[in-house]
Amino acid sequence: MTIDRIELDPEIMGGRPRIRGTRVTVSVVVGLLGAGHSVADVLDAYPYLAREDVDAALQYAAWRLEEREVPLRAA
Repeated sequence: MTIDRIELDPEIMGGRPRIRGTRVTVSVVVGLLGAGHSVADVLDAYPYLAREDVDAALQYAAWRLEEREVPLRAA
Protein backbone atom coordinates (compact mmCIF):
# COMPACT_ATOMS: atom_id res chain seq x y z
CA MET A 1 0.00 0.00 0.00
CA THR A 2 1.43 3.36 -1.00
CA ILE A 3 -0.06 6.60 0.21
CA ASP A 4 2.24 9.30 -1.11
CA ARG A 5 1.22 11.95 1.43
CA ILE A 6 2.22 9.82 4.43
CA GLU A 7 5.84 9.40 5.52
CA LEU A 8 7.55 7.22 8.08
CA ASP A 9 11.07 8.18 9.13
CA PRO A 10 12.62 6.79 12.32
CA GLU A 11 14.47 10.10 12.78
CA ILE A 12 11.27 12.21 12.81
CA MET A 13 8.49 11.88 15.39
CA GLY A 14 9.88 8.55 16.53
CA GLY A 15 8.98 6.94 13.22
CA ARG A 16 5.26 7.47 13.63
CA PRO A 17 3.37 7.96 10.35
CA ARG A 18 2.96 11.64 9.59
CA ILE A 19 1.80 13.97 6.86
CA ARG A 20 4.59 14.40 4.30
CA GLY A 21 6.90 17.32 5.07
CA THR A 22 5.30 18.09 8.43
CA ARG A 23 5.42 16.94 12.03
CA VAL A 24 1.67 16.33 12.10
CA THR A 25 1.08 12.65 12.76
CA VAL A 26 -1.71 10.54 11.36
CA SER A 27 -2.84 9.89 14.93
CA VAL A 28 -3.25 13.63 15.59
CA VAL A 29 -5.47 14.06 12.54
CA VAL A 30 -7.54 10.95 13.22
CA GLY A 31 -7.76 11.80 16.91
CA LEU A 32 -9.11 15.27 16.20
CA LEU A 33 -11.70 13.92 13.79
CA GLY A 34 -12.64 11.18 16.25
CA ALA A 35 -13.11 13.77 18.99
CA GLY A 36 -15.76 15.46 16.87
CA HIS A 37 -13.75 18.16 15.14
CA SER A 38 -14.53 18.77 11.50
CA VAL A 39 -12.08 18.63 8.62
CA ALA A 40 -12.38 22.42 8.49
CA ASP A 41 -11.32 22.57 12.15
CA VAL A 42 -8.25 20.44 11.41
CA LEU A 43 -7.33 22.60 8.44
CA ASP A 44 -7.79 25.76 10.54
CA ALA A 45 -5.52 24.32 13.26
CA TYR A 46 -2.91 23.26 10.69
CA PRO A 47 -3.22 25.72 7.79
CA TYR A 48 -0.29 24.15 5.95
CA LEU A 49 -2.30 20.93 5.48
CA ALA A 50 -4.62 20.32 2.54
CA ARG A 51 -7.88 18.39 2.47
CA GLU A 52 -5.99 15.66 0.60
CA ASP A 53 -3.64 15.31 3.59
CA VAL A 54 -6.59 14.65 5.90
CA ASP A 55 -8.01 12.15 3.42
CA ALA A 56 -4.62 10.41 3.20
CA ALA A 57 -4.40 10.19 7.01
CA LEU A 58 -7.81 8.53 7.14
CA GLN A 59 -6.94 6.20 4.29
CA TYR A 60 -3.68 5.19 5.98
CA ALA A 61 -5.41 4.62 9.34
CA ALA A 62 -8.09 2.47 7.71
CA TRP A 63 -5.45 0.44 5.88
CA ARG A 64 -3.52 -0.16 9.11
CA LEU A 65 -6.66 -1.38 10.85
CA GLU A 66 -7.10 -4.00 8.16
CA GLU A 67 -3.71 -5.52 8.88
CA ARG A 68 -3.75 -8.63 11.00
CA GLU A 69 -1.04 -9.93 13.21
CA VAL A 70 -0.86 -13.69 13.25
CA PRO A 71 1.20 -15.30 15.98
CA LEU A 72 3.71 -17.82 14.72
CA ARG A 73 3.50 -21.29 16.17
CA ALA A 74 6.59 -23.03 17.37
CA ALA A 75 7.44 -25.92 15.06
